[in-house]
Amino acid sequence: MSSGIQNKVVVITGASSGLGAETARHLAKAGAHVVLGARRIERLETLARELRLNPEAIQKTDVTDRSQVKSLVERAVTLHGRVDVLLNNAGLMPSSMLDKLKVDEWDRMIDVNIKGVLYGIAAVLPHMQKQMSGQIINVSSVAGHKVGPGGSVYAGTKWAVRAISEGLRQEVKPWNIRTTIVSPGAVATELISTITDSDIAAGMAKTYERAIPPSSFARVVEFAISQPEDVDINEVLFRPTSQVY
Repeated sequence: MSSGIQNKVVVITGASSGLGAETARHLAKAGAHVVLGARRIERLETLARELRLNPEAIQKTDVTDRSQVKSLVERAVTLHGRVDVLLNNAGLMPSSMLDKLKVDEWDRMIDVNIKGVLYGIAAVLPHMQKQMSGQIINVSSVAGHKVGPGGSVYAGTKWAVRAISEGLRQEVKPWNIRTTIVSPGAVATELISTITDSDIAAGMAKTYERAIPPSSFARVVEFAISQPEDVDINEVLFRPTSQVY
């Protein structure tokens, strides 16, 4: 696998909108072969037409279902013979104060934000070990570095992503596999639309008034992938210049 983006096979979860869709655009333009998964297949179909992808390069994927994540990765291998990069991008952020007892939302965040990442790792690791190369990019958050009121469970999931990623980094050295954590601050996505706690939603909306575009995230991912094989960009934390926390 050569350095750069050209001809790399990149699997992206949560690719139907926001960070995932924009990253797919950037990487496809740079010459990557993208294979896209998300729950909203209609949006994936629209994106595939925009990018002129093979219709087989998209697949309906719920990352809480291990078999679906494995099937997405197998689709990439069937189409291209390998998988060079996995971007574990799917995530939810229904933040709330703990005393609101939104336990169903806690469960959903744990299933998507933690288990979804683990299922992605489980799906690609055997292929990357066989290839003796690859890169796994996991999406954490500024909330994976700082915890605030209303963000306890979401932050917990993102701290978990960082811990899992660091353990993975140390374990995969014998196979020349690279690992990257991307921790964005306020980037314009649909994440805040998942917040059902009205007080938290109002505060988050104010924070996101100066959100930067998803292209900022896509450029970070592109930078990490494009490095030579002997360079492993392990973590990038970035925020809008105006963001204090």
